[in-house]
Amino acid sequence: MDAVQIATSVLTLIAGVGIFLIACNMMSANLEALGSAKLKALFGKTSKSKLIGVGVGTVTTAAIQSSSATTVMVIGFVNAGIMTLAQAATVIFGANIGTTVTGQLVALGMFGGNSISSSVVFATFAGIGAFILAFAKKDKVQKVGGIMAGFGMLFVGLSMMSGAMKYFSELNSVKEFLALFRNPLLLVLIGALMTAVVQSSSVMTSMAITMVLTGLITLNQGIYITMGSNIGTCVTALIAGLTSTVNAKRTALIHLIFNVGGVIVFLLLGLFIGFGGIDYGFIFGKMFPHAPQLQLAMFHTIFNITTVIIILPLTNVLVKLVCKIVRDKSAVPQKTAPKLRFLEEHILKSPPLAVQQVKREIVGMAETSLRNFEIACDTVCSLDYTDIEEFRSNEEQLNYLNKEIAKFIVKLLKSDLSDADRNYLATAFRSVTDLERVGDYAENIVEYADRLKETDERFSEVAVTEIQDLKSVIRELFGNALSAYRLVDGDSLRRAYEIEDRVDSITEKMTENHISRLENGDCAPDVGTLYLSLASGAERVADHYINVAKTIRIYSR
Repeated sequence: MDAVQIATSVLTLIAGVGIFLIACNMMSANLEALGSAKLKALFGKTSKSKLIGVGVGTVTTAAIQSSSATTVMVIGFVNAGIMTLAQAATVIFGANIGTTVTGQLVALGMFGGNSISSSVVFATFAGIGAFILAFAKKDKVQKVGGIMAGFGMLFVGLSMMSGAMKYFSELNSVKEFLALFRNPLLLVLIGALMTAVVQSSSVMTSMAITMVLTGLITLNQGIYITMGSNIGTCVTALIAGLTSTVNAKRTALIHLIFNVGGVIVFLLLGLFIGFGGIDYGFIFGKMFPHAPQLQLAMFHTIFNITTVIIILPLTNVLVKLVCKIVRDKSAVPQKTAPKLRFLEEHILKSPPLAVQQVKREIVGMAETSLRNFEIACDTVCSLDYTDIEEFRSNEEQLNYLNKEIAKFIVKLLKSDLSDADRNYLATAFRSVTDLERVGDYAENIVEYADRLKETDERFSEVAVTEIQDLKSVIRELFGNALSAYRLVDGDSLRRAYEIEDRVDSITEKMTENHISRLENGDCAPDVGTLYLSLASGAERVADHYINVAKTIRIYSR
């Protein structure tokens, strides 16, 4: 083999790895977008049992073809406070099983012999998918085309990697060099470092399978390199955890301990068995004869399943351990800073789930706005400022959410989203603004209370009763509006509109009653002006809640 052939083989190998990575990302994005509803439902079931958590992690990773993406997604959920550490741990365990699907697909694609290679057959899906992407008009059909193209490209990349490895396998000098790496610990380290560089255990495992098949390395070498890839895949999660909350750091540490622990167990077991003259290569060679690609793929699967079986009963112990290692910061209690409750940068890795979290954040913002409106009404009626600190904190939170949710939506809109999710996000901007305006009206009402207190005046008992009645009706409207928004419920929206008509009638009646009180001298003009402003502001609050609720009409387009 001359220099040109060597250079060509190196470039082909790099190109194959690149195509393989692109294919994984393409399949991941389209599968995630197409199955967004199912993914949402899956993650909602993780609290039911540990086995369900493992199943969710397995299915999700098998679907999106990336354990790193699943783990980073889970860290985002923990960071946002919507998943416990124990739930996150079980999903991570399952992700390690799910990532072995790629290895099995790669092994399957390497069968063929004298007939047409299955890798070539599978690679034709790239062309079929490309035609679908070029001519399909419907969003769902395009997503299917993207999945097919990505699936086919996996095998295009695999064929290129395999071809490059075949050239290298013809060089005795290369074989002799690779034969020097026999130490299991060194091979594990090589696998970990290479996986950390390419950021994909699937690529590293696939490369190991092709190297074993072409004879570049022995099965045992491939086995230990594959073990190391399980450790290397933790790097992405560790980076994500380092910039997040304490619980997110703990989640990343669970991932690391789990993977390192499994490797240690198998390394010790290998050394122990080694004394008897038997090794993993011998065992799997006997189990799956004449199919080296299947031997390594099956080891990878059995290795991860066995590790999960060992550590699953110890989940709670593992959670306690990481809590001791990464302790909560002991700080003097202080005012809680504004924050996002359900949105977190790493959730952007899973756009469909991020859209769901945007809605949860907006629902939380709506509840905060109603709380402030009610505090404001109670304060202006009683001139009791007991809850004013909560009010100020809520107002700060509303202003913060108004800006931060909008920023998050802008980032999310750059992702690959379904038409329904994109339409929803377009309305979400308006909803956030509506809710921030409710906070402004509540702030105006508190200012009315300040002016009454300064002049040592009050609303009459009749006026107070009217304000409290209006507050109750708006709370009823809010309940129906929020139910319509959360559940996309047309009946709740209809009831909200009916209650809005009552609000209009009540505020009109309040104006009439106020004029009568002015004529009778029961109310001072300045106090009356504040009263009318309050009634008008409350009517606008009802309008803003209706605006949020009626965004569900986009689903009927």
